Amino acid sequence: MTTQAPDADRRVLVRPAWLEATVSAVFTAVGFDPGDSAKIAGALVEADLRGVSSHGVMLVPMYVERLNAGGVTRERDLDIVHDAGAAMVVDARGGMGQLSSPQAMGHAIERSGRYGIGLVSVRNAHHFGAASRWAMQAARAGRLGIAMSNTTPLMPAPGGAERIVGNNPLAIAVPTDAGPEIVLDMALSAVALGKIRLASSAGRPIPETWATDSQGVPTTDPEQAVLGMLLPAAGHKGFGLALMIDVLTGVLSGGGWGDQVRPLYREPGRPNDCAHMFLAIDPELLGGIEGFKERSSALAARVRRSATAPGIDRLHLPGEIEAERAEHQRRNGVLIEKSGLDGLLATAHAVGAVVPAGGVLN
Repeated sequence: MTTQAPDADRRVLVRPAWLEATVSAVFTAVGFDPGDSAKIAGALVEADLRGVSSHGVMLVPMYVERLNAGGVTRERDLDIVHDAGAAMVVDARGGMGQLSSPQAMGHAIERSGRYGIGLVSVRNAHHFGAASRWAMQAARAGRLGIAMSNTTPLMPAPGGAERIVGNNPLAIAVPTDAGPEIVLDMALSAVALGKIRLASSAGRPIPETWATDSQGVPTTDPEQAVLGMLLPAAGHKGFGLALMIDVLTGVLSGGGWGDQVRPLYREPGRPNDCAHMFLAIDPELLGGIEGFKERSSALAARVRRSATAPGIDRLHLPGEIEAERAEHQRRNGVLIEKSGLDGLLATAHAVGAVVPAGGVLN
């Protein structure tokens, strides 16, 4: 049974620039070009800035282990397998998702400018971190962006007792002309597996609605949950949507699907073989970007000014809390789990990375 750690032992305040430089140094030390190392670091630290620590720097030790074991490659350029104009299938060659994904979404954005819609299906891929980053890449280019991925099976079918489908994340980002983008980013389980691993490393129990043990019994012990199954969000609805994302990513691309997608934290020498799908929609196709952004901003304003329940003084749009948290943490320091920082520094030491001084603020 996991023992809960005191709050003071859990999180550390660090300088974002220091954190990014340290992560970048690790990936440079294991053979990446410094520019590519910076891209990987930027993606991971952005997740921590937005409060999505399960997709942040806590992943560095696992990524490095897989790089050293051969389960992920240092390839960076995509191979175009099929090009049909508005739609493409590309092969990531087992490279880091933080390098293949911006290229794939870049293709989708460019094609949407020509055809109104750009769709890029990616096979032979590796974990790409927070899906929101890639959907927001499109939104910041004036497009409506969608990013999704399949994962190794983690959830049973309704009534089942076997992992059959991943928790398959989905992100949708909508540009506005007032305030941050509207950003939905969700895994189709009650929570991402990374949050359970984070709770396990921090010695924290989890709500019993998150996962089951290996026998299918709900548990508050994250260590038992890692060995068991995640529970889908909204029951059969979450399972059904996760199954459809498996179709839109792995089945559509000709890549891995179902249990062909390998676990990230086991068998580090075997390719992850997940698949992604990126979609960019240019609102010019439907009447013009400015009109669209005006309408999306009006929708956002309508949500914000809608009636609140007793005791609630403010309503938020999807992604708004994360955007505000990121802005605050960029100025004042980013809070990360102490276990995550310890893992990062241990990995940096193991690979001989030079860690800058003066990063910790508390």
